[in-house]
Amino acid sequence: MNAVLAIDSLRFAWPGEDRPVLDIDAFSVAAGEKVFLHGPSGSGKSTLLAAVGALVVPQSGRIELCGSDLSTLSRGGRDRFRADHLGVIFQQFNLLPWLDVTANVTLPCRFSRVRARRAGNAEAAARQLLSAMDLEESLWQRRADTLSVGQQQRVAAARALIGQPELVLADEPTSALDADRRDRFLDLLFERVEVAGSALLFVSHDLALGARFDRVVELPEINRAGVAA
Repeated sequence: MNAVLAIDSLRFAWPGEDRPVLDIDAFSVAAGEKVFLHGPSGSGKSTLLAAVGALVVPQSGRIELCGSDLSTLSRGGRDRFRADHLGVIFQQFNLLPWLDVTANVTLPCRFSRVRARRAGNAEAAARQLLSAMDLEESLWQRRADTLSVGQQQRVAAARALIGQPELVLADEPTSALDADRRDRFLDLLFERVEVAGSALLFVSHDLALGARFDRVVELPEINRAGVAA
């Protein structure tokens, strides 16, 4: 199966620091694969996601996403590429509080013609995703900051999935949930990722979740830097 993400000889250090945060020989995610990336606090999880999301540029090595080397793109090019091909579920969700639920979900389609084209009618696609994520229709026109944590999480997942991005990055998205809500959220997320045909790179310190994924990767085993991120 083709790799949607391929990392080769990646090395990244923060400005002014000699020791790298990331020193990874090789790592890849296949198209449609669900990968659980596990590591303790300080193992480089968030920094790796930032690198994959083209938010930081490594000093050396190659990050290839959907067949394109991110290092060859300009800053604006990286922003456009990220909008076109990546969906992100942030740990704190990062919804825009003054917008309603539907407007938050359709945001990627405003920034990416590719995602907008795939979604078709963006509002209809948003409604379909919200319904699939089991969010009551009565909430769809409410401001995002009036929702519960679990409701905001499902909105964030719908936003990440709209327009069928090739790769969804999830950064500790279940850390604020109890076990029942966590398991229900994972059921919904897996179902929608499979429908979209997206790969999923799910980062967490909770190893108990790993059995549900296609593959578990221990970040300290592939990251030779082993320093705080």
